[in-house]
Amino acid sequence: MAEKIIIIGGVAAGPKAACRVKRLLPGAEVTIIDQDSLISYGGCGIPYYVSGDVADEKELRSTSFHMVRDEYFFEKAKGVHALTSTRALAIDRKNKTVDVEDLNTGKVSSLPYDTLMLATGSTPVQLPVPGADSSNVFTISDLHKAVAIKEMIAKGLVSRAVVIGGGAIGVEMAEALSDLWGVETSLIEYMDQLLPGIVDKPMARILEKNLRDNNIDLYLNEAAEQIITENGKGVAVRTAKSTLDTDLIIMAAGIRARSELARDAGLLVGATGGIVVNERMQTSDPDIYAAGDCVEIMHLVSGQKFIAPFGSMANKEGRVAADNMAKIPSTFKGGVGSFIVKAFDVSLGAVGLSLQAARAAGFDAELSLSSPSDRAHFYPGQDIMCIGLVFDRRTRKVLGLQGTGPVTDGLSARIDAAAVALCAGATLDDFSNIEMAYSPPFSPAIDPINAAAYIADNLCDNRMRQLSLEQFYAWMESPATNPERVVLDVRHPNQAEPFVEAFGADFWLSLPYDEVRDRFAELPRDKELVIFCNAGSRSFEVQVFLDHVGYGNNIVLPGGFNVIRRMGADWLPVD
Repeated sequence: MAEKIIIIGGVAAGPKAACRVKRLLPGAEVTIIDQDSLISYGGCGIPYYVSGDVADEKELRSTSFHMVRDEYFFEKAKGVHALTSTRALAIDRKNKTVDVEDLNTGKVSSLPYDTLMLATGSTPVQLPVPGADSSNVFTISDLHKAVAIKEMIAKGLVSRAVVIGGGAIGVEMAEALSDLWGVETSLIEYMDQLLPGIVDKPMARILEKNLRDNNIDLYLNEAAEQIITENGKGVAVRTAKSTLDTDLIIMAAGIRARSELARDAGLLVGATGGIVVNERMQTSDPDIYAAGDCVEIMHLVSGQKFIAPFGSMANKEGRVAADNMAKIPSTFKGGVGSFIVKAFDVSLGAVGLSLQAARAAGFDAELSLSSPSDRAHFYPGQDIMCIGLVFDRRTRKVLGLQGTGPVTDGLSARIDAAAVALCAGATLDDFSNIEMAYSPPFSPAIDPINAAAYIADNLCDNRMRQLSLEQFYAWMESPATNPERVVLDVRHPNQAEPFVEAFGADFWLSLPYDEVRDRFAELPRDKELVIFCNAGSRSFEVQVFLDHVGYGNNIVLPGGFNVIRRMGADWLPVD
């Protein structure tokens, strides 16, 4: 008798597992159940469909050979039966059945299984805001919502929009609305930075400046308190400080695992809200597996459980679950949270832990900040990347890498390399020696990932002393808080001159890098010198020399002007 395998959930992990297990067990009866009428689509592509980069929603549901992944495709091409518009109501583990409801007819039936897999995904967080049920308030939860949003915009019904939530989806949707359609877009974030908990403030500030430069209005440290309605439609979003008129509201306040079906069946659910699985993607019931956004997995750096809502992870987990359902031993050990997003002409990515997250997890963490070229400095078209490497001073273990750069594959290549190394528990020495393919059109001879590790090595062994950018910005906003500190700018005089004129020669000292050895005696001994250059490398060399000649009251500004210019500040001289 053919083995009956039921998979609940038909977006990413479910279809992957279904097709994989059918290849391994051609005689098995494999059934996908999903409450939606559309299945197996690229949910991560929704912002790009809304923006117009992806012209037709069917492209998100199509294979690389242009077949739409619908019920016919799964039945005829894959041998998998797909029950769409069908809701799983309950799991009877004792009798090994699933109660389902046909949403078109209301008919309830019971389906037997030998092995069951849950791929129920996640659901958007619904903020308890008055007016949130208005007809023009959307979450990015499925393809139907995306189609409805795009239709509203295409019909000319949206001239102003408010996005609530500054995570990845919020940023992508803000860009999508503004870039192609020219919608006047505002983004509200409860925390004091975008992508909170994912990247640290220097990278977040670079992203924020880029969005503002592209006419996105940001409201940080503000929370949506009310959606003002007229005739069932939201016409404004009110915070404690602002009232924003709007035609469209998108809630992107995060996601939570959809684990209610598992919980009701008595399966273990973790503190994250995700279903508890082992490395074989097996739940607390050995005949039930789970994968995708609905499960919690191990963070291979922190050792803590987390939800990883990425299609890439869901596909890996789905394959491992399928292998084990077919009795082929296979394991998924966890992840490191690799992430990358595009916002206009800037890409931002991260993997592992941010500095803030690392310290919260108990690590003796520090940040190495650098701003290298993305290719050989002499090669036409080279640009700057800003790289932050998070490491543990005590163990020298690398905890995370984050960065911004142009929208090329340069940043992605470094994030990907770091992800592999982090999964292996890499140290600073390992990162110093990661071998990256070198050719001037693709990278500098000293790769940015190696350079970041070199800086971290100097910090870890106390050869370099630095002032964080947060501390520098706070001081520049109010220099009187430390009147015994001055800036030593070692860039070319033409680069330093606007700052000298803006702040005065007694506060912003200009002494070119190649003249420091001859003129160091001109520097004040009674002041702390903040050594400032474009990237930080010359600053470190000057620090070493000044220490040698008795001017040890100095500190390096990491990343230098390359990072500061991309972060922006009111106190910066006008270009």
